[in-house]
Amino acid sequence: MTSRYVRFIFYGYIGIILMGSLLLLLPFSHTDTELNFIDALFTSTSATCVTGLIVTSTPQTFSAFGEAVILLLIQIGGIGYMSLLGLMFLAIGNKLSIHDRRMVKESLDLPTLDIGKFLKKIVLMVIAVELIGATILTVRFMETYPLMESIWYGLFHSISAFNNAGFSLFDTNMIGYQKDTIMLLTLSMLIIVGGLGYFVVIELYTHRKHRNRYSLHTKLMLLGTAFLIFGGMFIFLSIEWYNPKTFGSMSFFDKIINGFFLSVNFRTSGFNSIDFSALKESSLFFSNFFMLIGGGQGGTAGGMKVTTVMILAVSAFYILNASNQPAHIFKRTIEQSIINKSLAIIMFTSTLVMIMVLLLVETQDSNLSFIKMLFEVTSAFGTVGLSVGDGGVASLSAKFNDFGKLIIIISMLAGRVGIFAFGFILIGKSTIKHFKYPVGKVII
Repeated sequence: MTSRYVRFIFYGYIGIILMGSLLLLLPFSHTDTELNFIDALFTSTSATCVTGLIVTSTPQTFSAFGEAVILLLIQIGGIGYMSLLGLMFLAIGNKLSIHDRRMVKESLDLPTLDIGKFLKKIVLMVIAVELIGATILTVRFMETYPLMESIWYGLFHSISAFNNAGFSLFDTNMIGYQKDTIMLLTLSMLIIVGGLGYFVVIELYTHRKHRNRYSLHTKLMLLGTAFLIFGGMFIFLSIEWYNPKTFGSMSFFDKIINGFFLSVNFRTSGFNSIDFSALKESSLFFSNFFMLIGGGQGGTAGGMKVTTVMILAVSAFYILNASNQPAHIFKRTIEQSIINKSLAIIMFTSTLVMIMVLLLVETQDSNLSFIKMLFEVTSAFGTVGLSVGDGGVASLSAKFNDFGKLIIIISMLAGRVGIFAFGFILIGKSTIKHFKYPVGKVII
């Protein structure tokens, strides 16, 4: 990973966030509600990093123009601004240089430098999926709202869901639709497709008639995603089944649908169909693992990524059974460099999250519980956007002081650009040494 490309992408995200903040601060972007810079910066970061955490009510604070700015930031953050720049170059007839192609490749974690054709496929896929989702949601909203308002709600929530942002134009998010199966399943499918990663979705379509041609990455993503969704669904339903404040009062069918919706959103998005402040602490605890993992590389989700955890899980299996065989799965060997990178990502992620939580515990209101602050930080890093709330319609971050909000902003940015790239920015590139030290023995 070349430092020049990583820094360019990182500073690009910061530039977009700052520009979005200034646009949200414009008088006609928000209502009479006072909006300070830190809250505008927080909202812009949350949208660009497709997170969904809010410190002020989106429908009550922002005008139609402000909501459009948020939606644009979500779309830019979801697709990746480097891919948008690449499309602009292609649209005006200029071929991308090798330098430009490498930056787009880093931005989207692509396996190839054949950027032009891949970018066109991404745009067509994004437009198609979001329009299908918007159409279904619009039809559902038309049962309650006028046509034009329904179209706006449908488009906004479709884009928000596909980009795993979790922003909603309703103060209670999707709680009002917890019995609407079509609504919850449509949002869930949009979230899952966006979270798989562009490479996986395009490969699934390209090789739809020849599944044996799927790459190891795609196979790991599908297996890991299915395991996490249905495993999480089983865990959360087991814990919350009789909780009268969450699933207890629902019918059997509604419990299953909302449990599925909860598990999907715990990993990548920030929609909620139940009151998260009513979740048991055991649910909040287990949810941290799912939020930290996140979604797939080169997609709209954040976190450590599904393939990272799958790689280490497979490697741990071969280490523990002392088979003396290199780690492999689906008749493919996993490179040691990939295993090392996965281990570094998990170690750095754990350290970063612990530091962020420690800073919040020491600087914020002592009445806020540790588990709730851990949940907020993990949600921010995983760009999930779920929160136990501030007692109103905003996230728990609304109770933090400016320093606390800045901690959450950094967590969201780290989760979006990727922990490996973020660590590279902080630590830098070491000097390559062309010699090898003698092997030392360590007992573990």
